[in-house]
Parts: sequence; structure tokens; C-alpha cells
Amino acid sequence: MPRQLALIICILLILYLFWIDRKKIEGVSHAIWIPFIWMAIAGSRMVSHWLNLGPPVISADSYLEGSPVDRAVFSILVLGGIIILVRRRLNWSELFKKNAWIWLFFVFGLISILWSDYPFVSFKRWFKAVGNLIMALIILTEERPYVALGVILRRFAFLLLPLSVLFIRYYPDLGRAYSKMGNVMYTGVAGQKNGLGNICLISGIYFSWHLLLSRSKVNASGKQLHYSVYLLILPMIVWLFYMANSATSLACMIVAGVLFIAARLPSAALKPLRIMTIFLGCIILFGILELFFDVKNTVIGMLGRQQDLTSRVPMWEELIHMVKDPLVGFGFESFWLGDRRILMQERWKDIIQAHNGYLQMYLDLGYIGLFFLGTCVLSGLRKVSRDLLIDYPVAMLRFCFIVVVSFYNYTEATFFGVSCMWVIFLLGTIDISVTIFPPSHPVTK
Repeated sequence: MPRQLALIICILLILYLFWIDRKKIEGVSHAIWIPFIWMAIAGSRMVSHWLNLGPPVISADSYLEGSPVDRAVFSILVLGGIIILVRRRLNWSELFKKNAWIWLFFVFGLISILWSDYPFVSFKRWFKAVGNLIMALIILTEERPYVALGVILRRFAFLLLPLSVLFIRYYPDLGRAYSKMGNVMYTGVAGQKNGLGNICLISGIYFSWHLLLSRSKVNASGKQLHYSVYLLILPMIVWLFYMANSATSLACMIVAGVLFIAARLPSAALKPLRIMTIFLGCIILFGILELFFDVKNTVIGMLGRQQDLTSRVPMWEELIHMVKDPLVGFGFESFWLGDRRILMQERWKDIIQAHNGYLQMYLDLGYIGLFFLGTCVLSGLRKVSRDLLIDYPVAMLRFCFIVVVSFYNYTEATFFGVSCMWVIFLLGTIDISVTIFPPSHPVTK
């Protein structure tokens, strides 16, 4: 098929998907376009890359400066989000009290700028990281927050999945890249193959949840999806998972699928808290099996990966020994700057992150950062266990977000920068209740 014809078909397909999902849903405002744009950029490529306004980041100086175009775009989105939240006149004291650990994490991140080698760069990165929090709050302060999230995730999939298929099949200069060993990597609209796997994972979580848990519950999903949406989207997710060859995303998708299937079992649905007990039991069982049978390496081998996770383990050991102050780290997102980044790139080509979210947190914010991150996870699980008795499908989606992001960060780092995984983690852990709003105050449209 000629690439021009393929482009036209792709555009028509995207327009059809948006058209079939066009019906306005009560309780969802136009403000959700801001987090949608944020997640669409975070899930694909920076605006400067789309516009091809600058060369690839090569030097340490260019990495420090970043792109003024991207900086302007994210600043506009963050400021727009702040305006929306201010207009909604939230009960901020109640919001802080209900989510104290998350706020303390970001406050400590701001304080850590004081001991960063590059305080201004660290502050700019902290500002963008706070943008993830603002996007999550825009969604959660909608009148029907998880219906609004469904709209965003559907549009996310409707846009990025067809374009990824188009790029891989008909525009290889845009949809493919090459590893340092010369092997072809299929990236789609993302910057690298793990980014494509991330798109598939987020889309797969939403549509599998919608199909298995909330399809018959309009209150949870917002609306019934036309059967053609499943027929078009699900095959694209499967094919792109195969092309991406991202073991981490695939493993996390399997975990999410198992969670949703287990949640459908009568024994779990009739006693919702049992799902937490089952999950905790599985974690304990895995720990015992790992202790006696080294099951972790067996799983890694089944996913087609080396036991050292493609040289990640030796790199992790080297990174740990580079930490000077294990209590507070190098400052917010400051480790991969200056001489440290140059040194690591000389030894491990094209590396700009630790490929482990917990190690990345340790490098930047030390044990204190890890403590705050851990308390955010535990606090989120406690809130989910409470909400399982109130809104089972939504609570299971939040539970899946926390579990998947926690697992995902074992081999990839997503607790930094502009990140879709950061956003969905915050969606899973932040507690928003009717007490956040003043009495009789509607959500601003």
C-alpha cells in the first residue's frame, strides 16, 4: 500500500474513533484537554522533536539547557492547570491532610535543590514533576473523575496507537530506531521501544479494565463503548506489544490482566478485601520461591532477557557506589548531570537514567526520598482497600495503577520528569473526596 494512502486511512481511522466517542458526558469538563495533551506528549515525543526544531541531545550543555520550545509548552500547560485548580476553589487544607506523604515528597524534592550541583536545572525539573501532580489533580477534581480519566485514556489510545502502526509500517524513518548493537527497534510515535511498550501498557490496562470490570457499569466507565472500538484497538495493542518487544511492559500487562481476571471471580467480588489478601499472599509466595528456587531469573528467561537484565545489574552496582550521601542523594533529578553523566555515558552508551525507579530515587533523594515514595505506595494501598467496599471497579483500577507502576520501576525509571506513569501512579494514590470542595460549589467547567 502506498504510504500516502496509508496516511489517509490512518487519519480517517483516528477521526472515526474520536467521532464515535464524541458524545459529551455529563460531569466531565473541557479542562481535561490539558492533562490529555500532557499525557499525549509524555507518551510520545517532545514537541521540539515533533517539530524537528533542534539536533539530538549530545553534549552535556545541551542536555542541561533543554529545549525552549518544550519548556514553553509545559509551562503553559502547568500554568493553565494551576488556573483551573484555583478557579475550582478546592479545600487545600483538607487536600493536604488526606495526601500528606505525597506533598511531603514534593516539598523535600524542592528543599533538595539546595544541595544540587545544578540548582536551577533541578528547580526546572521539579517544576515539571509538579506538573504531573497538577494534571492528576485536574482529573481527580472533575465531577466524575474516573469517567474523565476514561475519556483521556481513550483519546490517548485513539491517537497514539494508529499513528504508531502507521510509522512502523509505512514511515520507518519515524517509527524505527537502531540500538548500539545495530539491531532495529520499533518505536512507533515514542522515542524508543520501551516508550512504545509504555503506550501499549497504559492503553491495555484501560481497555482490559473496561472490558472485564466496568463495561456493564456506566457510572464507572462513563459510557458503553461501541464494539468496533474493541475490534480496532485491541489488535493494535497486541501487534504493537509484539513489535515493541518491551519485556517490562509485557510483564506488567500480564500482571494487570491477572488482577482484573481475579477481581471478576465471585470469591473476590463478593468479598472485595479478599483481593488485597490474595495479592499479599502472592508477594509472600514469590519471595519464598525466590529465596529457595531463584524464580526471578526463571521469569526473566521466559521473557527472553538475560539474567543481568541486559547489563543493568552491573550498571546498578556501579551507580550505588557513586553515591556520596546516601541519606539525601545529589538533589532533585540531579544525578544525571555534568561530569557524572559524561562518565556513565562513556561506560554505558546512551544512558540518561538508572533503569530502576527506586535506584533513581536513591541517587537523587537518597533514603529519605525512598522513604517518602514507599509511604506514598503504602498510603495508596490503604486508601484503595477502603474504597474496594465503595466503588469496586474504580478501586481495582487504582489498585492496578499502584501495582503496575511499582513493578514497572524495577527495570525502568518513571518516577521523574514528564511521565504518564507518574500521572497514573498519582491517580492511584491521591485521595479526593467530596469534602475537598466547599459545600454546594460546582466544579468549574
